[in-house]
Amino acid sequence: MTLFLTKSEKKALRRIIPLLGISRRALALSILLGTLGLGSAIALGSTAAWLIARASQHPPVLYLLVAATAVRLFGVSRSVLRYCQRLASHKVALTGMDALRQNVYDIVSRQGTDRIMMLRRGDLLARTGADVDDVGDIIVKSLMPTAVAFIVGIATVTGFAFISLPAALILALCLCVSGIVAPLLSMRAARLAEYASRQARTDLSTTTLTLLEGTTELQVNGTLPRMHSRLSSIEDALTSATARSARVAGIAAGVDRLAMGLAVVASLLIGIPETTSGVLAEVLLAVLVLTPLSSFEGTAEVAPACAQLVRSAGAAERIAAMLFEDEASPAPASHAGESTPTLSTPTIPAQTDPTTGALTCILRAHNLAIGWPGGPIIASGIDLTLTPGTTLAIVGPSGIGKTTLLMTLAGLIPPRAGSVTINGVNAWEASRADITQFVTVTAEDAHVFATSVLENIRVARPNLDEDEATQLLERVGLGSWLTSLPQGLTTTIGSQARTVSGGERRRLLMARALAVPAPLMLVDEAGEHLDGPTADALVRTLVDVDHSRGVLVVSHRLSALDAADEVLLIDAERDHDAADGPARIIARGTHAHLMETNTNYRWSYEQEHAALSLPDIHRD
Repeated sequence: MTLFLTKSEKKALRRIIPLLGISRRALALSILLGTLGLGSAIALGSTAAWLIARASQHPPVLYLLVAATAVRLFGVSRSVLRYCQRLASHKVALTGMDALRQNVYDIVSRQGTDRIMMLRRGDLLARTGADVDDVGDIIVKSLMPTAVAFIVGIATVTGFAFISLPAALILALCLCVSGIVAPLLSMRAARLAEYASRQARTDLSTTTLTLLEGTTELQVNGTLPRMHSRLSSIEDALTSATARSARVAGIAAGVDRLAMGLAVVASLLIGIPETTSGVLAEVLLAVLVLTPLSSFEGTAEVAPACAQLVRSAGAAERIAAMLFEDEASPAPASHAGESTPTLSTPTIPAQTDPTTGALTCILRAHNLAIGWPGGPIIASGIDLTLTPGTTLAIVGPSGIGKTTLLMTLAGLIPPRAGSVTINGVNAWEASRADITQFVTVTAEDAHVFATSVLENIRVARPNLDEDEATQLLERVGLGSWLTSLPQGLTTTIGSQARTVSGGERRRLLMARALAVPAPLMLVDEAGEHLDGPTADALVRTLVDVDHSRGVLVVSHRLSALDAADEVLLIDAERDHDAADGPARIIARGTHAHLMETNTNYRWSYEQEHAALSLPDIHRD
């Protein structure tokens, strides 16, 4: 087991700590206040010891006034300075956590989703929540206490040397034991706990999130007691890990107390002969013996600081693996021709329509193969071009790769072979901020936020006014729904969109998609959770969008695709020797053309119309 930080942890800290945006001036002020506060505590102990010893000699009271005043000064300043240090240090830490969390969200939003999609929701929550807090704690709970203890320790030993050099050397040795040996033991204890509880913490977040969001479903399925039992088991594992590491942490605390006791006894053994020989004044013997009692207050904080360093380093490593590709676990061997991002980030050139002046672009896929990183290629040989004013539809069986194709076209996951370009620039290599100016994608599971209807649409365009939002909602068939809401556009939608039906949620997402000013729009399963006629009407709304925008729609329904410029049918080639090989575009053309030439397409269309003759079961 590594006692100190590993190379990967050190590298992660070097990359993550700058994201805290810590002000050096604020950090220096916190360390200064901490040093003065701890120095006041030690000075209080030394001055009080001198005052007591000198008072026992019954000198004139005027001889004691300065010392008595100093005791009051150091007593008050210790509390005031420590309070100010807490304010300054926590401002640094909380500001840093806020900056780190914003930077994490910013980086995640601008990068591909391949690494994020590989994480469980609980793991993602832990990395953006508890791990960010642990990294932020490195300032208050690790760096500051260590710096303060080091500075005050040197100052204390230097002051001791003016009284007794041998006692100063013994004090320095004991401070080193307290500030080095005890922290090493504490780091070992923290690493034991880190190894034992790392997976348990992730499981705890995942299980808790599942319970919070799916209690009703779990109760209906009869699995709620099992989830409660699993949660208890995870908590027991965390408790056991903490208990196992507590023994080593207790030994570390004992080493600190032992070092302080040795310093006191050694000072007494050195001071008595020096006092009897006249080398040391009697009152200074009390100072020599009692000062170490407060001198170890700083080094006592170094052991917890080192334990926090281990926790923060582990958290930084996990955050870095989420943010930076070279910090992640080594990827499986690339397939031949698989695309990889380059070190530079190219810029997508802006192009405008010469007649309207509107932003335009060309999305082109050539000989494209798709699949999740590390997984099999699920579709290949895909060629398509999407420009403003054109509408494409992707159809095919469930699980054939339509959603993966959409993610690849949007630059969210890398192509396994071939290319996807936007205005001639590789979509996977371009930045997310650049891509979103030209292409917007609405996934099937896109998030609806626990805020008002208006703000949910404004996610796409912050300057959207209420009239535009109302028009968009009416356009997707939510006009009557909007009228029925108690506060209209300002009505709050509950967490996870529990207060709206599946169909209403889907159409709200379509309204958000239409609000995006990007010239190209990619939509996954626009008619999900809607009855046939309503789904067809919504798909037609997207397909018949104004000619300044290009639309690519993934749909299971075929009835509304007669207005699409081209329909691409993706499926496995049944007569191919490799039955389990990747899917391909087996047919393409207009809706009318496919109805005439492709029996599978025509059969699916006829099944839809046959279903319309059955009694409607509206899910909306």
